[in-house]
Amino acid sequence: MSFAPIKRVIARSALVLGTAATVLGGCTGYAPAPKGFDQAAIQPYRLDSGDRLRISVFEQPSLTNSYTVDQAGYIAFPLIGQVAARGQTLPAMEAAIAARLKQGYLRDPDVTIEVDRYRPVFVMGEVGRPGQYSYVPGMTAQNAIAIAGGFTSRGNQRDVDVTRKINGEVITGRANISAPVLAGDTIYVRERLF
Repeated sequence: MSFAPIKRVIARSALVLGTAATVLGGCTGYAPAPKGFDQAAIQPYRLDSGDRLRISVFEQPSLTNSYTVDQAGYIAFPLIGQVAARGQTLPAMEAAIAARLKQGYLRDPDVTIEVDRYRPVFVMGEVGRPGQYSYVPGMTAQNAIAIAGGFTSRGNQRDVDVTRKINGEVITGRANISAPVLAGDTIYVRERLF
């Protein structure tokens, strides 16, 4: 009995499997999310364009109002004009506005800021209703996908690609569907291979 035909079948099978692994390995696209990607989810919230802030100045009803961060990253505040908001935390913004109001307008301003409406998240790819949706603190990729009509029959339900701005740099990484998302993130659901 000759083993030559069996060896050829095994060799061809190994070649086919090796080629398939290479092709499928090349389909992965993005690498897992970098370390700073996950760290951004536990850092203090950073303001950006589209956030609407409720700013209160104690005993100054004419200054207490809602202000939206514009496309350039500023808010227009009475008396003091443009105030840079992009990349700032809420305590830093409170301090900046108070310091500017102290320069000839108010003796000891007490400024408090809360986010009235967060900038939206975007859900794209293999979901029922791709689009822009309101962000809610504590939201996960799975929550955002559910709001966007859930997965299509072809949607990859294991992980998603998330694009996020971190320190002014736009980064895309692969994340589990239970991973937290941030305001302004874009979540992309890929198509399943099988």
